[in-house]
Amino acid sequence: MTTHPMPLDHLHDEAAFRAALRQWLSAVLPGDWKGKLVAAPEADYVTFQHWWFDQLRRVGLATPHWPRAWGGEELSLRNAVILNEELARADAPRPDMFTISLFHLPATLFAHGTAEQRDRYLTGVRDHGEVWCQGFSEPGAGSDLASLRTKAEKRETPDGRTVYVVNGQKVWSSYGMYARYCLLLARTNPQAPKKQAGISYFILDMDSPGVTRRPIPQINGGAEFCELFLDDVEIPAENLIGAENDGWRIAQSTLSAERGLIIVDLAARLQFGMDMVLADAGAGKVAWWPDIAHRRAYMRLYARLLAVRAIIDRMMAEVIADPHMGNSPLPSYVKLLYSELLHDHWAFMLARGGMEAQVAMPRMTGDSNQTTDSYDAYLWSYAWTISGGTNEVLKNVLAERVLGLPR
Repeated sequence: MTTHPMPLDHLHDEAAFRAALRQWLSAVLPGDWKGKLVAAPEADYVTFQHWWFDQLRRVGLATPHWPRAWGGEELSLRNAVILNEELARADAPRPDMFTISLFHLPATLFAHGTAEQRDRYLTGVRDHGEVWCQGFSEPGAGSDLASLRTKAEKRETPDGRTVYVVNGQKVWSSYGMYARYCLLLARTNPQAPKKQAGISYFILDMDSPGVTRRPIPQINGGAEFCELFLDDVEIPAENLIGAENDGWRIAQSTLSAERGLIIVDLAARLQFGMDMVLADAGAGKVAWWPDIAHRRAYMRLYARLLAVRAIIDRMMAEVIADPHMGNSPLPSYVKLLYSELLHDHWAFMLARGGMEAQVAMPRMTGDSNQTTDSYDAYLWSYAWTISGGTNEVLKNVLAERVLGLPR
């Protein structure tokens, strides 16, 4: 039996932890994993994602940020950053299908779930790799999420059970077609004085009668988003998270999980990719590099990257000092600056590739954050200007709440 290194045995020494991570990744990660998934059936991608999650789980790297009581390592933020940097450096697969399972679900249940909910659902993720999705946005409630119209009515069933009967539609639910459960926001009090006050938070079993999933075809040929249709779906009362009508406040715990480590990983991957371009340029392998205008344009992009990394470092320092971060504008700054940089970077690379680069090639199922095809990456970059609040809305928020400009 092959024995692989256990990186978590070296948490006392950052350099040793980093070295052990590199050794483990070198031993476990297939060097041709991307090539095998390009143009492969969707089922192959799903199987591979579960395989990769299991590899991480076996050495404690799937849930190291969780509390020890739940199988985690209570990893320090500094070591968590190192972990994400090394995964990015190795170009290891991102466990995209498990983002909600690993970050949003625990952020919600640790703060607001019952003991029974934590035991059932966190164990399901940790031990069985259960996939979760998020049912927040709606066709008429995206950036203005509090305007959601999906309704949940409390009823008693003939056999004496208390349930919530849910009707409505959700959209942009990443990997919802593969999910076993969903974190769902629904309106339980339409007469609440403020629209945020009448929303409740539920755990939805995606196999419940009345749930319909429909993938949303995207401009790059992918379909990792889907829309959910909920028709008289019964949710047991014990699947309510927190108190009825307190869902908006609880949702802030969920959304806080989008801050920090996810963007650390993505920004690190972008930097390593840009570093490779610079290395190739130094070796004379980049055809456009001798053109001084192109060279200056690329270095301006690289300077913006370093600025984004610096702001991320500052944001992480704030997280260490205050995990909830209050009303800090830094997450909004980071999302805005990263998304615009990502788009501009891939627009530059696509233009430098000429007409040959502007041809759709077979792609790998997933969110295109790891593609090396500039055409696919450029199209996908638009998603980042929309997800997590559109850039236009974020600019308004920053203008009003930070700069004090009038509405």
